[in-house]
Amino acid sequence: MKHQVTTVALTVAFIGLALASGAHRRGALIGATTSSLAALGSIFAIARISRSSLKPVQGALAVMAIAFLLRILLVALGTFAVVRSGESVVAFVVAFFVPFFVFSAVEGAYVHSLRGTGPTS
Repeated sequence: MKHQVTTVALTVAFIGLALASGAHRRGALIGATTSSLAALGSIFAIARISRSSLKPVQGALAVMAIAFLLRILLVALGTFAVVRSGESVVAFVVAFFVPFFVFSAVEGAYVHSLRGTGPTS
């Protein structure tokens, strides 16, 4: 549960920082919100699959792989939307990828904490 709480707290912090980014606020807000929502979906999906799976680590890694592919799509769509609207692409990219790496570390720590649960084979 601590990983989910950490993810929610980080989501609030990153979106708050995006709101405070001044002239590039819209691009940053799109990036931070997109990255944060993907992370929230991923961390709660990992929690769900790890509770219901016989092999929680493998299930969690599958969720992380699917979430990564989804994030590739989201960054492409977000970049397109930001360019089309004339907002700052640099602000979007920074506000997407900085949280992405932080959230990836939280997700990795969560998967690491699943070691020892479930069957050993």
